[in-house]
Amino acid sequence: MGETIDYFYSHVSPWAYLGHDAVRAVAERHGAVLCARPVDLSGVFDASGGLPLGKRHPARQACRFIELQRWKDKRGVPLSFKPKFFPTKPGLADRSAIALAQANGPVLEFSAVMFRAIWADDLDIAEENVVRQGLEAVGVDPDELISKAEGAEVIGQYQQNQQDAVDAGVIGSPCYVLKGEPFWGQDRIDLLEDAFISGRPGYTSL
Repeated sequence: MGETIDYFYSHVSPWAYLGHDAVRAVAERHGAVLCARPVDLSGVFDASGGLPLGKRHPARQACRFIELQRWKDKRGVPLSFKPKFFPTKPGLADRSAIALAQANGPVLEFSAVMFRAIWADDLDIAEENVVRQGLEAVGVDPDELISKAEGAEVIGQYQQNQQDAVDAGVIGSPCYVLKGEPFWGQDRIDLLEDAFISGRPGYTSL
């Protein structure tokens, strides 16, 4: 079996959306397992000193907007720069992905649908009917899955993902962790692939 990439992300992250297909392709090329680990960003920010978008300096917000335009062109995907339902609460979508992962279901395909819902189709992923439609789109019974997503086991795993992210040095979404080394941001995917090609051990902080 190949290496495992722990894929920490939230569906409310445009950067995770922009990198989703690209990191899947890297994992496939190198026979790696891409382990979906949806995470609550609020806890990650609290632990690492990050700020939600609305609290960032205007210069940082402006830079983000420029970067979104660049990467939309680079990745060639549709992207609403100011989606109708942003910010929104991604918890149900995130936990539904966790429940799918636990069932060995099509979690990455579901996440792709949820990313497009908020970042291309101007839908509110906090709404249960939007999540239901996403589950149906990947051939999953929404009643059973959402029931699991609201259960104690999945909620506990969501909390554990957050703690594991903090312990791994994750500071935002997306972050890909290979051999203990965090690659923060979809603009690090090329470096992630370089690590596969070289076969080097994971780098750690000095």
